[in-house]
This record gives sequence, structure tokens and C-alpha cells, in this order.
Amino acid sequence: MNLFDVYPLNNIEIVKAAGSTVWDAEGQEYLDLYGGHAVISIGHTHPHYVKRVTDQLNKVGFYSNSVKIPLQVELAEKLGKVSGKPDYQLFLCNSGAEANENALKLASFYNGRKKVIAFKGAFHGRTSLAVSATDNPKIIAPVNETDNIVFLPHNDEAALEQAFASFGNEVTAVIIEGIQGVGGIKEASVPFLQKIRSLCDQYNALYIADSVQCGYGRTGKFYSHDEAGVDADVYTMAKGMGNGFPVAGISISPKFKPWHGMLGTTFGGNHLACAAALAVLEIMDQDQLMKNAAEIGTYLITELKKIEGVTEVRGRGLMIGIELPESLSNVKKDLLFKHHIFTGEAKPNVIRLLPALNLTKDQADQFLNQFKIALNQR
Repeated sequence: MNLFDVYPLNNIEIVKAAGSTVWDAEGQEYLDLYGGHAVISIGHTHPHYVKRVTDQLNKVGFYSNSVKIPLQVELAEKLGKVSGKPDYQLFLCNSGAEANENALKLASFYNGRKKVIAFKGAFHGRTSLAVSATDNPKIIAPVNETDNIVFLPHNDEAALEQAFASFGNEVTAVIIEGIQGVGGIKEASVPFLQKIRSLCDQYNALYIADSVQCGYGRTGKFYSHDEAGVDADVYTMAKGMGNGFPVAGISISPKFKPWHGMLGTTFGGNHLACAAALAVLEIMDQDQLMKNAAEIGTYLITELKKIEGVTEVRGRGLMIGIELPESLSNVKKDLLFKHHIFTGEAKPNVIRLLPALNLTKDQADQFLNQFKIALNQR
């Protein structure tokens, strides 16, 4: 049997990793500033993480949600404390797409409506409704097509107001990334998020804060949406939540009243997933990683803006987009194969930085130096 060939692959095999460093099968060392799509939040193979997961595996790795799992309660309490939302409720699942799917389903249960407002440039996942709310027709199969999704211009308050004035009583939810990842590191403005909150309140719609990539401390706040000073009704999270272990969740406002069978999952919230997620929160709290993300991110953004040849630098904390002119479209590839630095990309020519939240200033300087060299090697 062959693998289903859907991933364009770099000819690199990673065999060892520690912190923000990975090594390939040839022994070559790389600086990892992408963390496998913003997944590695506390660094590769962190000792506390490895011990927490290993100890749990030696006790019990999995049982279903048909029995009490005290680790889930512990995780909910820790997440409420670290996120600053102790009165919210936690539902655990397995991926960002699944988190968004459940959030949209929950909203529709709440107000009995079907229409969802999403935005140009959005990426919310690849499952049925999540992919329909993703602004990429190429990955929306015919069976996923629906008239229930309305795409509006990003950060356009007038368009949002007009939409609610036209069909606000049909809207179940507005879903928005605090900072678009795949869309090119484009931040939702504070007034725009505040407008979403006020219109959702006015029309009894739900504000869903997609924090799958931009959440979990990456921007210096637990949820990047917190910058706006208003609360969403549901926060979705995944990627950095388990530092590589598949775990996701939705943080649900007290206004929602659950009933048995309303949501469900087989693997979500299993013992190993909870152990991994607890290890991440413990390290984030103990080592003040949100503070570090804010400080190192500000330093990187400040220094990147000084570099000649860069079109624009966007983002906040350790979620950074570096837009380059078309003439420098080779830079990302050169960073990987000539300078041995992993970064991400967004179309048409944006380099994405999504490193572990404990990235050091020395590692930031290493990137800045090599990036400048790469720019000048055209």
C-alpha cells in the first residue's frame, strides 16, 4: 500500500528534537521556528512533558468518556485559571477542525439558527462545516457546499453592520480568528472584535473565537482575542494545547446549558491527552511563557521592521508574518536548505514564524542574522 499523496514534502527526515532544535537523519541541526504548524508550544521533548506523559502511560493510557476521568477536571480547573476564564466550561476533542465544528454546532443548538458569518482569508479546518467556513473553494468538496455560510470582508465594520441589518435574526454565529494564520498573519482589529461582540449581543448570535493557531499564549495573551477586552461565547483551541499530542477543546461560556449527548467524542479527553495538556499548562505557568512570547515577539517584530527588502511585518507575540516581494520568493526555501531554519509560509509570499513560546533571544538573533544573509543572497 502507498501513502495517499496529498502532502508536498521536503526531503528531510527529523529523527531527534529538543527545545527549538531538531536534527535530521544525516545529523544536520536545524533551528525550528515553525513548530510543526504552531503545535510545539513548550519546546520539543520538554523533560516535564515527557515525564508527565510517560508516567500516565505506565498507569492507564485510555478509557472512554463513560467513566470518571479526574484528569479532565484537573485540566479544566488549570485551563480556567491560566486563561483567566474560570467560569467557562470545557469540552475536550481531538483537533482544531473538530473544535470549530463543535463550536458551530453548539451555537446552532443555542439559538436554533443556521447562518454563519465568516471572513475573507479565513481558515477554520477541513471537516464538513469548518471547511465550508474556510475561504478556499479548492478544498471544499461538493458535499461540503452550503448556503449557510456568508463571507464578509475582513475588518470591515460597515459590511458587518449591513449583514446583521439584512439577516441578523438568521445568524447563529460569527466565527473569526484573532489573527489569521493561513490567511497571512492578518490581525482582527480591536474595534472589529468589539463590533462583533455588540452585534452578537444585539441579535442573540454567538461570537466564536477561533484560537486554534493564535491562542494558547502565542501572542502574549492566552487568547489573542483578549486584546479587544471583550469575551467570546466560545473559544476553540488545539495546536499548542498538547505540544504535539493530538488534543483540542472548546471553552464554553456559562450561558450554555449542556444536556447528555449534546456533544460527544471517543478519543477526546483521554488520559494521555489530558496528561500532555496539563504538562503544557504547568510549564507555561511556571516559566511565564506568555510573558516570554510577548517580549521575544516584540523584539523580533521590531528588528524585522528595520530590515531593508521586507515589504511588511505583521503579527503579535510569536505569531509573525514577514511579507516579501515576489523577487524574494526563494527566501523561505533558502532558509531551510541553506541556513537550516524551519519557517512556515502563507500565499503568495509570506514567511510565517510560529516557534515554541520559550524561544530565547539568542535563537531570535540567530534567525535575524541568517535571514539578513538569505535576503542578500539573491
